[in-house]
Amino acid sequence: MQLPTTFDALIEEANQSDLYHKLIKQLNKDFLLANIDLDFHEDILPSSLKLLLHETVYKLIQEKFTAYLNLLYIIDVSEKQVKALDGEDILKLSEAVSFLILKREWQKVWYKNKF
Repeated sequence: MQLPTTFDALIEEANQSDLYHKLIKQLNKDFLLANIDLDFHEDILPSSLKLLLHETVYKLIQEKFTAYLNLLYIIDVSEKQVKALDGEDILKLSEAVSFLILKREWQKVWYKNKF
């Protein structure tokens, strides 16, 4: 499986595979498991999804760091990839982590659909 390298490529691939709604469901499931009060509507626009996810990750880093770490653990985002990010600018960090979250969730959805 070749993972998308941009948010737009990921969304395009999810839409082409008709798996966008399953991606949203997977996000909702994992956020619920992490005890984070965020529920994406299944018909959310990709731009709104990106913005809301980025905003949520930013707030978690700023205000609830333990919940942020727990979310990454539950979603199973690679610790190595997170550590490789530049942590100087929290806004850019949260955007990059949001994309890592989406990529990992996309992997789960893709594999469940494929196998």
